[in-house]
Amino acid sequence: MPFLGQDWRSPGQSWVKTEEGWKKTTADDKNNNVSVESYCKAEEEEECFNKENLLLSLSYDMAAKKRKKDLMNNNTKVPYFHREKWIYVHKGSTKERHGYCTLGEAFNRLDFCSAIKDTRRFNYVVRLLELIAKSQLPSLSGVAQKNYMNILERVVQKVLDDQQNVRPIKELLQTLYVSLCALVQDMGKSVLVGNINMWVHRMENILQWQQQLDSIQINRPTSKGMTLTDLPASLQLNIMQRLSDGRDLVSLGQVCPDLGGLAEDRLLWKRLCQYHFTDRQIRKRLMVSDKGHLEWKKMYFKLSRCYPHREQYSDTLHFCTHCHILFWKDTNHPCTANNPESCTMPLSPQDFINLFNF
Repeated sequence: MPFLGQDWRSPGQSWVKTEEGWKKTTADDKNNNVSVESYCKAEEEEECFNKENLLLSLSYDMAAKKRKKDLMNNNTKVPYFHREKWIYVHKGSTKERHGYCTLGEAFNRLDFCSAIKDTRRFNYVVRLLELIAKSQLPSLSGVAQKNYMNILERVVQKVLDDQQNVRPIKELLQTLYVSLCALVQDMGKSVLVGNINMWVHRMENILQWQQQLDSIQINRPTSKGMTLTDLPASLQLNIMQRLSDGRDLVSLGQVCPDLGGLAEDRLLWKRLCQYHFTDRQIRKRLMVSDKGHLEWKKMYFKLSRCYPHREQYSDTLHFCTHCHILFWKDTNHPCTANNPESCTMPLSPQDFINLFNF
């Protein structure tokens, strides 16, 4: 019986008559000819569509380029970073997540701009900015470094408006200026991201902020009610015991002679030493007066030069060891553990930085 259908073993060639004569062609050549014609037709339609929308897209591109240029030149205060309440800290690549979470990424994505407005988190953010200024500034990306300067500007403006926390911001600016002086000298080694003129301009802004903080004048309250000096000595001493910085005690003692006498209380300075330092550290720095008494005030400042102070904050960042999420204390995070509170731990500013040193 003859084979009537197309032989599946055939190479698929057929003879086609052309102007030049008979030629062998395949099915692929025919499909290519059809596809070329359809491609040309689609290209012509696309070109017409682009011409019609050229004016609309041109105005959008110009606005986008101007906005990007303003952000690079710091001419606008529009936030270009995220404001998330929690982030996932991943230290390796998985099938679900690719890449790493760096210190700069965490600094950009967490909501630090709102944190500085909260009195419970203000000191925490300031301490974090100080630690980054000491050693971690070169590790930040260009966007993170710019974000750092924008947050610092908001911190300074808040202090100028509220007239509070002047001394820690002065110390922060001085630490940052000293670090930048050393880093700018190594600009050729790709230590800082950006042009050297940009960083010199930022250093000039830091000097200007320092002058504004030096010229700040604390306004006396207009109310004529009871003040600290009107309280009994026992209440005044009780208030002094709430202060955790010896420099605040010295400043308070300079207000009037009565407060100056209370600021020299030996028991007050003893509690400060025992709060910030361990017994072993205190025993190494014992100072005895001529009368045989321990000089707790002198010991405190000597210990302060040798050992770090104990840090305590009203609100801190927390890290969940179960789901590896970093979040603020009063915000919820999508934890899948049965008891989320048991697997969360507070992070000091130094712990926050060490979390990304892997």
